[in-house]
Amino acid sequence: MGLVVLGLKYAAFLLTGSVALYSDALESIINVAAAVAALIAVRVSQIPADEDHPYGHSKAEYFSAVIEGVLIVLAAFSIIREAYLALLNPREVKLSEVALLVSVLASVINGVWASLLLRRGRLWRSPALIADGKHLFADVISSIGVLVGVVLAAITGLAFLDPILAILVALNILWSGYGLLRDSVGGLMDKAVPLETMQRIRETISANAQGALEAHDVRTRIAGHTTFIEFHLIVSGELSVLAAHDICDHLEQALKNEIAGAVITIHIEPENKAKHRGVIVI
Repeated sequence: MGLVVLGLKYAAFLLTGSVALYSDALESIINVAAAVAALIAVRVSQIPADEDHPYGHSKAEYFSAVIEGVLIVLAAFSIIREAYLALLNPREVKLSEVALLVSVLASVINGVWASLLLRRGRLWRSPALIADGKHLFADVISSIGVLVGVVLAAITGLAFLDPILAILVALNILWSGYGLLRDSVGGLMDKAVPLETMQRIRETISANAQGALEAHDVRTRIAGHTTFIEFHLIVSGELSVLAAHDICDHLEQALKNEIAGAVITIHIEPENKAKHRGVIVI
């Protein structure tokens, strides 16, 4: 799909000579490379945990997002270079109905594909697919801007509008790349779940830990489609190991029902270890 869009956008550039459409085509090359990286990353992330990777391979998807972010930044600087040269030597933009139709078709394909990637990425909780979908959606927005600008440059005869528009596209691409790098680095650095998700976790623990006294030191981290949750659970020192284990089993199942892909670790402690803060059991 990415190769088809790339071919359509490059054809539009050849028909018009527009550096803005050239920048749009260059970004599509990044889309193709990113799609390949995302496919590999998603497959690697699905490999079960093994002796060398006891926590699984979920973080592989973040590397894909980092690669995509770096490629986006490189593409943006390449576009800026071409736009600068075009500003020094302005060239006429040829208005071509065929080129415009081809570019619109490419944008429609990208829009449909971006929507599908975002839906699947959120359903599967895949950072790589979500990153790819967001990038494609940003590409659709910039493509619309490029088309409007190319038409204006051709109608008005103001050739400098074309490279200026290309620079604006490059800045938009840079912002998209920054967002991808920020999110992927956060995942690699074991970023905690969002506040609203943490609140759901604490409420689930409170409502499903009957027999325990409190839970404290609740910590979380996200690795691709997996959410790791760990905390200390205070129980009576007179409680049997079997009874404490049953409480933990019930808690784990409740958390897994609430948080898809959750991996839970619970450390049992006697009441003298209570901190009288954290999650109070209802």
